[in-house]
Amino acid sequence: MKTACTSRIAFPNPRVLIGFALYAAGLVLAFAPMSSSATGNDAAAELSHSAPPGGWRATGDLVTARYFHTATLLPNGQVLVAGGSNNIATLASAELYEPSTGVWTATGSMSIARVRHTATLLPNGQVLVAGGDNSGVSAELYDPSTGVWTATGSMSTARYLMHTATLLPNGKVLVAGGFDNGRILASAELYDPATGVWTATGTMSVGHGDHTATLLPNGKVLVAGGFDNGSFVIAELYDPATGMWADTGSLTTGRVLHTATLLPDGKVLVAGGFNNTAILASAELYDPATGVWTATGSLAARRYLHTATLLPNGQVLVAGGNSQPGSAELYDPATGSWTATKNFHPWRWEHTATLLHSGNVLVSGGAARPFSQPRVLALAQLYKSAPEMLEIQ
Repeated sequence: MKTACTSRIAFPNPRVLIGFALYAAGLVLAFAPMSSSATGNDAAAELSHSAPPGGWRATGDLVTARYFHTATLLPNGQVLVAGGSNNIATLASAELYEPSTGVWTATGSMSIARVRHTATLLPNGQVLVAGGDNSGVSAELYDPSTGVWTATGSMSTARYLMHTATLLPNGKVLVAGGFDNGRILASAELYDPATGVWTATGTMSVGHGDHTATLLPNGKVLVAGGFDNGSFVIAELYDPATGMWADTGSLTTGRVLHTATLLPDGKVLVAGGFNNTAILASAELYDPATGVWTATGSLAARRYLHTATLLPNGQVLVAGGNSQPGSAELYDPATGSWTATKNFHPWRWEHTATLLHSGNVLVSGGAARPFSQPRVLALAQLYKSAPEMLEIQ
């Protein structure tokens, strides 16, 4: 816990998950009670051809049940999952998913247990993790060739949760916003993999937390929504060439805990979230050419704490979230509409979704109902978007 309770927003349930920030006159960090983990049955590898396109099937369980973790696709096609919480403790452990076998295996543990940190694949194939509750300013690197983590330079500002990390075209990593000891941060900093050093860069116009950050085709970074000055509508652009932030059009609907997905046409799809009074089904598009947001078709189901994944066919798969029991749907940019796809099991939020080299989507971990006593999951599942379930190596 970083701050004492001063006031709180009425979220849809009386309790909140680990690191869930509530913004009103002040901020609250609240922790869900401890509960036992839930796992799925061991499953066959992804080599099966039995699942139809658009279907879900089980794959191997995580070694350790977790949520609020990160998942990173490595150049070799494996997926690195690191940190998170099992509702008993914050985790330092990490593990690897091998798509050709559907099996998870433990790999080296981080030097510090982390939850709600960021993980970024660097151009050299290493993975940078930064901040997180329990770690503050620290950062470390995972080397897939050795399976070992090593410390790297520390951030200039502690970011316990709610920050974002974006790989820039020049190979540096932009970390922006977040939460530090009772305040939402407007500061941002850059990590240089060549030196292992962090340096301050331009400051945002307001603090942002649990926002989204999207790299645009022009090399700029769009930060949208999140906890800010209470409106949740503010969006701004970071220009790596100048190190400065500039305001851009405001969201049509304020939101936090939403998703943002870069579409093939260069627009950004923002979907769902929470706006201080209700869980949202609305979605909107940002056009970098005009700086304007416009409404698009609404989700069939309201959701937040969900995932959004761009599929090879240009559609966007949205899955899970706290308000919907295992539902998933697809957004078609050509029509601006959403259609339901097959549900997965069980109810799941704060999971991760990773697009594999095959075009299939790996969903891992997360938490399941009841919200007041969440069951932490080891279950992993695959969404089949590709014609075959065979991994492309």
